Amino acid sequence: MNRLFTQIQDLGHVPVVPLLGYPGVYLNHTTIRENVQCAATHLATVRALHERFPADGQFCLMDLSVEAGALGLPVIFPDMDSPTVSAHPVHTLDDLAPFRGRNLLDDARLQTFVETVRGMAAELDTLVGAYVIGPFSLAGLLMGASEATLATLLSPELVHAVLRLCTDVLLPYVRALDDAGADMIAILEPSGSLLSPRLFRPFCGEYVAELVAAMRAMPILHICGRTTPLLEAMAATGAYGLSLDSAVSLPQAAERLPGDLVLIGNLDTVTVFNQLDPRGVYRAARDLIDAMAPHPNFILSSACDLPLDTPHGNIDALLEAARDART
Repeated sequence: MNRLFTQIQDLGHVPVVPLLGYPGVYLNHTTIRENVQCAATHLATVRALHERFPADGQFCLMDLSVEAGALGLPVIFPDMDSPTVSAHPVHTLDDLAPFRGRNLLDDARLQTFVETVRGMAAELDTLVGAYVIGPFSLAGLLMGASEATLATLLSPELVHAVLRLCTDVLLPYVRALDDAGADMIAILEPSGSLLSPRLFRPFCGEYVAELVAAMRAMPILHICGRTTPLLEAMAATGAYGLSLDSAVSLPQAAERLPGDLVLIGNLDTVTVFNQLDPRGVYRAARDLIDAMAPHPNFILSSACDLPLDTPHGNIDALLEAARDART
């Protein structure tokens, strides 16, 4: 049974879970860097977000570098931008040696995310969401995203070895987020959009499915970009929900996929949230709600993590549109 689908059936309004994170740093006058390095600051930001923008679910801040940093890759920490991995050292099987046997849970910064989720579960009266990077995207940080994609054709045995290592080190982190009380865990696979449907299943989908199978929390798969050709392969991972980018038509996706697979999204983070005023955001949200009205497996959301400078009035407009659309 898809528990995420059943969770959203009795709300009485269109479910709404914007991918809120970085806009919260302005609410408690902190920096992104402070939040992704300190659990107390991170929790305070998420608490402020939920109080200011009460939605049907709240995720912690999105950071695609935390697992790579825990593996030992170098990470750059700007004050007000996403942390980034600055080197991709794996080119051969021998290059994997320094990373074998690593336990991500030994890393202090990664533990701040576990503790943040634990605090969210204890304090917030909403569904609590956590993130984990997907195996192929972590492989892309070890190898370089373009290099990993090309290697699926030229050196598939190397890519599978890297993916095996990545999946094995991610599984304990997934279990730790479960134990911390996450209701939802979104697997972030941005590099997955670089793969064709033929390559996606063996090099991404099958490894994602291992993480999904290990979760007690409700699994969500998020892939940025033009993923329409990948929809069936994404669904085959066993995820309860697919978080889709604005390049995907949600009504068309709903026609192709099982009726209890929850579709999450997908208002553009730039052209809608950062370029329109609240009235425009409200109208765009209502248009999407109307288009998805025949499909009860829908959660209104942003197409991806909302940027730092998203106007707060535009987030209010999204929530208002969902509340006004009674089910």
